[in-house]
Amino acid sequence: MSQQSVLYDVPGPRQRRITLIASVLIAGALLAGAYFLIYLPLDEKGQFSMDLWGPLVDPGNEYFSQVWDRLGAGVKNTLTAAALAIVTSLIVGTLLGVLRIQLKELNRRRFTGFATPVAYLLRGLSMALSAITRVCVEIFRGLPVVLTIFFVARGLPEFGVSMDTLWYLVLGLTIYNSVVIGEILRSGMEGLPPGQREAAASIGLSATQTTMIVLLPQAFRIMLPALISQLVVVLKDTSLGFIISYEETLNIGKQIIGVLSNPIQVYVVIAVLFIVVNYSLSKLAHFVQHRLSRGRKTAGLPAQQPPPAALTAQSEGGGGVS
Repeated sequence: MSQQSVLYDVPGPRQRRITLIASVLIAGALLAGAYFLIYLPLDEKGQFSMDLWGPLVDPGNEYFSQVWDRLGAGVKNTLTAAALAIVTSLIVGTLLGVLRIQLKELNRRRFTGFATPVAYLLRGLSMALSAITRVCVEIFRGLPVVLTIFFVARGLPEFGVSMDTLWYLVLGLTIYNSVVIGEILRSGMEGLPPGQREAAASIGLSATQTTMIVLLPQAFRIMLPALISQLVVVLKDTSLGFIISYEETLNIGKQIIGVLSNPIQVYVVIAVLFIVVNYSLSKLAHFVQHRLSRGRKTAGLPAQQPPPAALTAQSEGGGGVS
């Protein structure tokens, strides 16, 4: 009996026919609704005319090359900001997750090898650092990303720190997403069986070595789906750069709409671009996850034993034993 049949009853011929008919009826109703509620109203208002779509789909249109040059620049700026924010968020988030795990381990220690005042000082310091990191996590995770970007872009110049608009956006995205990634990895490491830590301690690994060598690699594999989702969020959040006048794809789209007055057409094209990029990023991440899981399975297989010397000699001789 297959696992699928154990989980639920396999539908019979009658149930399959009912499911097929219901699926066809629902699909037909959705198509009819899209035609009457979306296509016809837009067509009556001339939203499918080439006057509006021409600058985006007709190479012969006088604005076609200018529009796609601007959209290309916007896509390049979006991908640049996203790539930098993803890299920095992963690095800072990993360090934050490891730091919180290490501080939690320090809070359990009694520092018995030190003098009593020093032991109390070290315990107080570790508890204070743990509280500070937790407060920072709750603050930056609770703030909307757009406010984080705004405060970075408006606050740093007040302290004499002047940067390109790109780096304000990257820094704002990094502050928020590194906190989220750090919490993802921390929960992944804390969710591992306690036997992992006990086994590492039994072979003489320190707390830091246990975290870096044993816990962190497993947390990355286990929490990879959540990390993939967060990386897609980073890419989409680059559109919030409009608040600091960063020329990403949506901001340039607004500029094009201001000239051509075709918001539906421009936003449809931009939506398709975002879907293609996000889908490509998701497929790449799933490919990496598949490779890691396959490597983990093959690593657990026993090594193939070489044939005995007598059989090897027999196969090389080509004859049987006389």
